[in-house]
Amino acid sequence: MYNFCTLFDSNYLTRGLALHESLRKQCESFHLYIFAFDENCREVLNSLLQSGELKNCTIISLKEFEDEKLLNIKPTRSIAEYCWTSTSSTILYVLNNFKVDSCTYLDADLYFYSSPKIIFDEMGEKSILLTEHRYSPQYNKEIKSGLYCVQFVTFKNNSEGRTALEWWRERCLEWCYNRYEEGKFGDQLYLDDWTERFPGVHVLENRGGGLAAWNVQQYLFGESNGIITADYPSGDSVFTPVFYHFHYLRFLSGGKVELGRRFLSQSVLSIFYIPYIKRLIHFTRKIELIDGTIDPNGTKDGERNLKSMLLFVYRKARKTYNIFDLHKLISN
Repeated sequence: MYNFCTLFDSNYLTRGLALHESLRKQCESFHLYIFAFDENCREVLNSLLQSGELKNCTIISLKEFEDEKLLNIKPTRSIAEYCWTSTSSTILYVLNNFKVDSCTYLDADLYFYSSPKIIFDEMGEKSILLTEHRYSPQYNKEIKSGLYCVQFVTFKNNSEGRTALEWWRERCLEWCYNRYEEGKFGDQLYLDDWTERFPGVHVLENRGGGLAAWNVQQYLFGESNGIITADYPSGDSVFTPVFYHFHYLRFLSGGKVELGRRFLSQSVLSIFYIPYIKRLIHFTRKIELIDGTIDPNGTKDGERNLKSMLLFVYRKARKTYNIFDLHKLISN
């Protein structure tokens, strides 16, 4: 049994449901603890749970989850910063309240393409598992964003795992903001020295865990009979994608979708993005039948973020964004 946790609000509902769908497809036995970060999100998830469409899940409300320390710092953080601050606390909550042997935090915008068993087999008897960004050279942001990505991080419920997890929670309560400051950025840069700071830490070697827009330029992808493979341009090494991190996918008004600033090949678009976007559209329709008043893809937030980022791009003379007509993209 694999125990996972994730957190999201109404703006990420479709992504959270897609994550759950991929786990059901790829995991023989799992349980997903979902921390619903607003009441509309909780109500939709509970409706799907009661109807039997959401399986192997426990829904946890903010009222159940938030403790005094989190509530004290909440007014000092933006919505995104509060989510980052809370990540370590969600893992600790699961370990404390459900007495599981281990818990793996997943970003809600992950999608699995094969079983994570290969990841946990590689982790073995170690107590903590980290995944690297593995940036493509042209997009390397290790100095400001860190060696490791919080996207998939595992802690066993033992002294080694809990010591590191509790230390991380305390640091995030002290400082967790969306800016680089004195060697800190959000919740991520705290992880950079863990292989020296804590015993029992394993850094994932399998490159199938942690594909994302910031590293896919290094690989060639193919698909045959529903099986996706990846290799280096030299052809020396072939691996199977385990999960893809769809960071910075934003729906915009006017039937547009934005996929960020990094180069994405046609094979990456065809194999990963287009099928994923179709699943998000599927879940959008399902959610609208339950509650037509919410914005399950965060379109309004996407518009606000795009305006601020385009101004930044204009000022810095950086590359334009990957903005596509949604209908044309998914029709290809």
